[in-house]
Amino acid sequence: MAVKDRVEAVLNVGLRVPSIMLLDVLYRWDVSSFFQKIQRSSLSNNPLFQYKYLALYLHYVGYILSLVLLTLPRQHLVKLYLYVLTALLLFAGHQVSRDYVRSELESGYEGSVYLEPLSMNRFTTALISQLVVCTLCSCVMQTKRIWLFSAHLLPLVARLCLIPLETIVFINKFSMIFTGLEVIYFLASNLLVPYNLAKTAYRELAQVVEVYGLLALGMSLWNQLVLPVLFMCFWLLLFALQIYSYFSTRDQPTSRERLLFLFLTSIAECCSTPYSLLGLVFTVSFIALGVLTLCKFYLQGYRAFMNDNTMHRGMTEGITLLILAVQTGLIELQVIHRAFLLSIILFIVVASILQSMLEIADPIVLALGASRDKSLWKHFRAVSLCLFLLIFPAYMAYMICQFFHMDFWLLIIISSSILTSLQVLGTLLIYILFMVEEFRKAPVENMDEVIYCVNGTYRLLEFLVAVCVVCYGVSETVFGEWSVMGSTIILVHSYYNVWLRAQLGWQSFLLRRDAVNKIKSLPTASNTQLEQYNDICAICYQDMNSAVITPCSHFFHAGCLKKWLYVQETCPLCHSQLKSQSPTTTVPNQDVPAANQNPAGQEEAPANKNSPKCVSMLSLTFMPAMISFPIQHKKGKAVISSQN
Repeated sequence: MAVKDRVEAVLNVGLRVPSIMLLDVLYRWDVSSFFQKIQRSSLSNNPLFQYKYLALYLHYVGYILSLVLLTLPRQHLVKLYLYVLTALLLFAGHQVSRDYVRSELESGYEGSVYLEPLSMNRFTTALISQLVVCTLCSCVMQTKRIWLFSAHLLPLVARLCLIPLETIVFINKFSMIFTGLEVIYFLASNLLVPYNLAKTAYRELAQVVEVYGLLALGMSLWNQLVLPVLFMCFWLLLFALQIYSYFSTRDQPTSRERLLFLFLTSIAECCSTPYSLLGLVFTVSFIALGVLTLCKFYLQGYRAFMNDNTMHRGMTEGITLLILAVQTGLIELQVIHRAFLLSIILFIVVASILQSMLEIADPIVLALGASRDKSLWKHFRAVSLCLFLLIFPAYMAYMICQFFHMDFWLLIIISSSILTSLQVLGTLLIYILFMVEEFRKAPVENMDEVIYCVNGTYRLLEFLVAVCVVCYGVSETVFGEWSVMGSTIILVHSYYNVWLRAQLGWQSFLLRRDAVNKIKSLPTASNTQLEQYNDICAICYQDMNSAVITPCSHFFHAGCLKKWLYVQETCPLCHSQLKSQSPTTTVPNQDVPAANQNPAGQEEAPANKNSPKCVSMLSLTFMPAMISFPIQHKKGKAVISSQN
């Protein structure tokens, strides 16, 4: 990307941030309470504050102007900001002139400016400032008619001509009026520009909707306005201002516990409106994307960016935070309640990020264990990341248990972290078994059975947690508060995390049981038959000291053929059927793997392809029902409830 394109991309985002901030301010502004305060103050007699409905209409006009600024094309937006900058420069020029006139009146000196050093210094300073203002206005407006922006120089010219000070005051007012007339003339000459822009925009939008539809229009606006980056920049600016306002009012150093509380309360202050909440959602999404990208880069280097996975782009974490915030009514809570609720929501989001990191690391670690790659640096990176994913979730669960009383809802929340640690432990165990098999230079007996037991144990624990979440959610829906979104989440969670998981596990069990029974039903080759066959196993390419004979008279290792039958029902060589079709055990035929393919990889392929995410984020969306219970802090006295 060229430098010009980068500058345009930065301007496209940076120039629209004020419109989001204006929308946020207008949302926070309560017109009724504002006028109640005005009536109790000395401004109640001011005519500008007598008409409440006028201010209310201006409130909605502010919304319209903010939306116009948000959707304005970049070229016109740049022009608008240049016009505003020119107006500010002209205002600054008149401020300099007014200050100069005031200082001259206070001094009372009406002689030549060359004869009095202080008067000369004041004149030189004001003249240089005014010339800078005129030059900047001419450059911003891209015109050589610098006299258009020189009206505020009249008081200085009058002072140079030894005009009396009382007359210079009148000249200063005249220069201000002249500049105001210039601005009015400019606005009047461009009065039809907004109408023409709106007309052109409506025509283009109508054409896009007619040809491509509303969805294409929405996607086009989403890409042109770069809404995720825009809301992220808006929230980061809001958060930075919040932190700055806190530290600018405190002189004493802050303790570590106080910093954590400051961090949570600052985030809570910055998600009190729908706009700031969306900003937090997109910020969390980009942070998750950065962490996952760093994880892939740490494991694979630059090769990680060749095959990008759309499931690991931080969207899951952002959507999880949004659903939890909407379910718990986060923006309606008080700041202290919002801060404690955010601590639990952010815990769930971090647990989701760790689970996504594990999904990235798991196949890479197992591939390193099964391959013959002897690069110690690759193995160190994979194992060190697994150790981090083993220790850090457990530490998170321990820390949150220190802050809150242990209860069933808290157990459900920390179960995702515990399951992540358990799955990492299983991955490391399988990795160690692969490495032991590699060093032994011979296959380990019943390796697939060990791998199946390790994975099955974790899947069973995960399934039990999913069932507990469903039961708890159903009980809260029946005996607690019912909501459409809560019921929808229960149904989705029950289908994806309970029904599909149970169906997948049962099918896997039936396939393994049928494969074992089929192997037991096949005849075992005798030593004489093996000597006559005098060949290697066509699956693992190893010598055969024992083998089973298929109905098509082919010889294979019993363990190798059993692994093959987990995914195929045909002979590896002639593709004839080895077992009968059954509606409960039949799986769709897949392409025949290569003969030298890793058997362990063949076994895991269907599970990895069809199984849901180990700790699905849909299961975490049940946390609002549990968070709705009173949250008692162990070290505090306040009882916090999201129902308040």
